[in-house]
Amino acid sequence: MELCRANSQLEQQILQVNPLLEAFGNAQTVMNDNSSRFGKYIQLRFHNSSVKGAKINEYLLEKSRVVHQDEGERNFHIFYCMLAGISPDDKDMYGLLDPTQYRYLNGRYGSEDIVRKWGEKYSEVCNAMDMVGFEEQEKVDMMTILAGILSLGNIMFEPTETDALRVTGKSMGWLKATALLRSLTCTLSVTRGEAIRRLHNQQQAEDARDSIAKVAYGRVFGWIVRKVNELLAPNVDIDVELNEIGILDIFGFENFAVNRFEQLCINLANEQLQYFFNHHIFLMEQNEYKEEGIEWETISFKDNKPILDLILTKPIGLLSLLDEQSAFPQASDRDFVDKLNSKFKSSPHYEVVRSRSPLFTVVHYAGKVQYNGVGFLEMNRDTIPASIRDLFINSVTPLLSVLFAATISRTGTLMPRKAKLMQKADDNFNSTRKQSVGAQFKHSLAVLMEKMFVASPHFLRYNGLLETIRIRRDGFSWRPSFKEFAQRYNILLIKPDLPLTKESCMSILNTTEIHGWKCGSSRLFFKYWHQEELARLLERLGKAALVIQKRPVSPPVPLPRRKKPQPRPRSILPTAAHLAPVPRPRNKQFEATPFDNLEVHCELAELVGQAWGEERARERSKKRRNNIRWFKETQARKVVRNAEDLMTDKPVGCFLIRVGQSREGYTLTYKGANRCRHYMIEMQSNGKYVILGEDKAHPSLPDLVQHYSRVGIKPFNELLTTSCGQTCDQNTDYEDLKGLDHLAVADCGSTKSGEEGESSLDPAHLELQRLFLPQGQNPDLEAQSPPVLRRISDRRHRAEAGGGGRLRDGERGRAGEDEEGERDHKSRPFPRLYPSIRLAMREIQQIQQHFSDGQEQSPTVSHSPPKPFWRRKES
Repeated sequence: MELCRANSQLEQQILQVNPLLEAFGNAQTVMNDNSSRFGKYIQLRFHNSSVKGAKINEYLLEKSRVVHQDEGERNFHIFYCMLAGISPDDKDMYGLLDPTQYRYLNGRYGSEDIVRKWGEKYSEVCNAMDMVGFEEQEKVDMMTILAGILSLGNIMFEPTETDALRVTGKSMGWLKATALLRSLTCTLSVTRGEAIRRLHNQQQAEDARDSIAKVAYGRVFGWIVRKVNELLAPNVDIDVELNEIGILDIFGFENFAVNRFEQLCINLANEQLQYFFNHHIFLMEQNEYKEEGIEWETISFKDNKPILDLILTKPIGLLSLLDEQSAFPQASDRDFVDKLNSKFKSSPHYEVVRSRSPLFTVVHYAGKVQYNGVGFLEMNRDTIPASIRDLFINSVTPLLSVLFAATISRTGTLMPRKAKLMQKADDNFNSTRKQSVGAQFKHSLAVLMEKMFVASPHFLRYNGLLETIRIRRDGFSWRPSFKEFAQRYNILLIKPDLPLTKESCMSILNTTEIHGWKCGSSRLFFKYWHQEELARLLERLGKAALVIQKRPVSPPVPLPRRKKPQPRPRSILPTAAHLAPVPRPRNKQFEATPFDNLEVHCELAELVGQAWGEERARERSKKRRNNIRWFKETQARKVVRNAEDLMTDKPVGCFLIRVGQSREGYTLTYKGANRCRHYMIEMQSNGKYVILGEDKAHPSLPDLVQHYSRVGIKPFNELLTTSCGQTCDQNTDYEDLKGLDHLAVADCGSTKSGEEGESSLDPAHLELQRLFLPQGQNPDLEAQSPPVLRRISDRRHRAEAGGGGRLRDGERGRAGEDEEGERDHKSRPFPRLYPSIRLAMREIQQIQQHFSDGQEQSPTVSHSPPKPFWRRKES
């Protein structure tokens, strides 16, 4: 699948979001082994046919599935994938045991084949997180929370002699958080300076335990969506206008053996979408007939607005009554159903059920659905004790603290960091006022409908399909404008230069035998079969043209030849010695050096304060970016030629990795059968390495090489076989890779002895040297501790700031700086980056002069490139 060729890495990141969300949001049901238990609306942002970013909105995750599944159903996929894919050492770290012991999984796991597939799915989920940009610590925190949720489900309670509850002895070992276990059995509140302790009964303690599990999982899922939106946000200027394509993937109409609160919300969403479908297809279609002055017969359809009023109307709608009953702590599910029966017993869309259980029936557009009111109030509240929330905010797990300290929006999702500081006035929501789940879902549906009503929707649906086909058959499904129709069918009149007007369309249609069409004020209206009849007329004309072309015709009479005009004599220019032209910028503004950023920023800041200054500053900044891009591409082409020269006499499959020049990162040069190919390797913000366009992230460059020695690089499926060394006076091209793919731990204040630091060698460093050094060369490495991973640009700036020289053995730092352990790393000089374009032009001119004279000598340049160096600070 290809979204766009302009940014293949962003395309792969967007595609990897789907398996990630499926693992956390899909589960096995009776009807579907991979049923989506949440709704999502994906917005793809485009600019000039190039994808620039994406955003995801999630709706109504079925959190109750975490603590309860019906017969024949399972929990969310991620729990089974985690238990099947995590290594034994990681299982010990997370405290995971046999999957059949967890109550939240109903003691069921699966056969060997299913477990193997779950293990493969877990690898895909981890790779998707790496591709999108999740940090390693964030992944560890997520798995820690999921393991804690499974362990929390095994906490059981028993009464004591004082009628208080306590945790059973068998379940004490599942969680070591004593304060959390104490909060499950009682609630501590402070009123007027006096602490009041309220004990829980068996049902209240179990509800508190399950509420913690549901809220924790729901916030993990919401955090994943928020993190994805931050990583895939468009990186463009604010003034750039982006087009948008939205894809709504939401649950279908559900009617199970037991229907609960989630099924009511799901069917409410389907009722809302059906109403929008009716409004768009039927009402808007008839309004268009009326505006165009077309006579039509009124199309009848089933209007479901009364059903929406039954559920959404304030203050006597079903959800409003549910919120009212949820506000009373002593209210029960039976009280809620009794109130519904008294309010809606006369409604044609509501039926009272005579039963001991709290049951009621709603007559939806797709049919009758009987709901079980057990758990409606608790699911709608979705609250946890305040003491437990404070415990999680102060948790040692960073992610858990972030989840419970975050602000919840009106739609029930975690608000992004920027939105907390820059909230709009119309969406200002007081986070201290807890909203119910029903109110949050109702608001999210309203926001979704606002987006859909202003868009141009296309429907792919299954419910109500026969009704749609009947409406399309009775109406006019094809409605071309006068211009479109005349351009396509003007050949039927066999008249050249036909005007594209209404009269021309009437003339074309009068020559045919088509009946039943209508002519409006701006377009024509046709039935679905009219287009087929017009296509047959065009086909008949095409066959007639072929018959005419087959008939022999007499040769044309040749015309007398004319004399060829003689060219005018040109003026003779004086001879002059040929000099190699020096390429120069097209504009004086391009002569600025690409490294004098400070002066340019000051000039742009002065322009912004003047009249029309912002527009002029924007134009100058754009020209400057083009200048720097041209300069970098000039240097990059030289390095590419050098890399290809090294691969000339190498076998197919040989490769080398070099530091990228046109962009930050690395470049993989591969010797193919007919030519050399260059693949860009990007270093992501989480320290992973990705070949642009590929769907696999790697923790280091050796892992990347090892992977593609087994799996071919797309689209040519090319395997890496042997590395290409460089035999020359200078050091190899791969010296720049020393220490760059090793994430050193930041200074934590703990000191180590100097001898231990000198004697330790980085295994990634050794592996890279063995992999990339030419054959026969002894990889005698210097003892060193690799520096912390930096971006290439930061390293170049440090090299320039050092004065262009390299540090010698034993040389100390400047006065006032206590830097030890600085050594001479005999790394090769960086590819030449000149402080001005004129110096680059001068070398280009000298190279051209060198090849024209046929001399074999390297050009001399007045600029000495800076030498890279490494520094390591010892705490």
